Amino acid sequence: MYSLILHGRKLVQLQKWRHLRVSVNLFQNGSAFSNTFSSSAIAADVSSRDGRKGHNFTVSYLVDSLGLATKVAESISMKVSFDNKGNPDSVLSLLRSHGFTDSQISNIIRTFPRLLILDAEKSLAPKLQFLQSIGASSSELTETVSAVPKILGKRKGKSLSRYYDFVKVIIEADKSSKLEKLCHSLPEGSKQENKIRNLLVLREMGVPQRLLFSLLISDAGDVYGKEKFKESLKKAVEVGFDPTTATFVKALNVLYGLSDKGIENKFNACKRLGLAVDDVWAMFKKWPNILTKSEKKIENSVETFLGLGFSRDEFLMMVKRFPQCIGYSTELMKTKTEFLVTEMNWPLKAVASIPQVLGYSLEKRTVPRCNVIKVLISKGLLESELPPISSVLTSTSEVFLYMYVRKHDDKQLVAELMAIFTGDRVSLTDQKTRLEQ
Repeated sequence: MYSLILHGRKLVQLQKWRHLRVSVNLFQNGSAFSNTFSSSAIAADVSSRDGRKGHNFTVSYLVDSLGLATKVAESISMKVSFDNKGNPDSVLSLLRSHGFTDSQISNIIRTFPRLLILDAEKSLAPKLQFLQSIGASSSELTETVSAVPKILGKRKGKSLSRYYDFVKVIIEADKSSKLEKLCHSLPEGSKQENKIRNLLVLREMGVPQRLLFSLLISDAGDVYGKEKFKESLKKAVEVGFDPTTATFVKALNVLYGLSDKGIENKFNACKRLGLAVDDVWAMFKKWPNILTKSEKKIENSVETFLGLGFSRDEFLMMVKRFPQCIGYSTELMKTKTEFLVTEMNWPLKAVASIPQVLGYSLEKRTVPRCNVIKVLISKGLLESELPPISSVLTSTSEVFLYMYVRKHDDKQLVAELMAIFTGDRVSLTDQKTRLEQ
């Protein structure tokens, strides 16, 4: 496995992974780490009568006390809510007293909002004091906890100490320019010990901190395995996934959950659609979740698109370019296709040529942008009656605004178009009402 790591780090730049061989040296030893890590974030239980009050207070508190953007605060308030500042103030004061900066505290709360409703005196303070008692300096404590705030959701004791040490080692190792062999002489043991060993292997392959720490606090089965983990890792590398990306971790997770027979069955289902083996591997690289779909779902996907008027050749072209098409429901594809073709009058072939437009959110992206275009058409402000679907939907927000909103001299019109573009989510049923106002 160590040879795989060395090859992996080197070939991340060269993008040549097909012929790597895997040795198992790093897996001969276990890990000294044990126990489980409880990482689920539990939202505050707010009664229906006081729920809205708590939500509004939470948002205001997060904006005023932590300087968070309103949208970020609103997102956090969906996970945790409170209607007075007593406990949150105690938590923030405790963190500041241990040397955490305002910037670190903001990042911690964004990552682990449940911290604000934990008991500062009975739950958090003892954990911080425990970490200091085992030798954590102020700077080490703030840096390590800021990297993985959910460590503070772990019970005080041996398990908390071991996870803290793991995170600290990774942080310190990543400050060095040289590759270190971290997984050495670790005794065999429990699932949790396998987990730490596997994470160290991934780290040496180049998997970045943020992904390692996400795996550390997760309960995903793929990081607990041993022999199966090695096999899945070998396949992910041979297919050509880049270990520095989140897609690599997702592919590892998918492969871990499938037997060789299961993978063969998925491939056979794709082949019955008219796809070649190389096509399926290429699609898997774009979207690993394709192999999580049932054989029935894969085979029936073609009927969905044929029923919408696409030809079989167009369907095959679409799934090769955008494999996610296979995963969508018939109802969703029907709604999106009808809007683009019937409401906006783009030809079906245009949708087939850029199938990723079917992956965009109607409410957040497609409908607001299309409403902007409809206003411009109604005012005769477009050179052509209908712009290409690519320029409207696939362009970035900045490019879209430059092309269709900000270039107009009429400030009132620009304000109107910006309101449409950035407004609240718009449903298909009320979009016409907004345009008529």
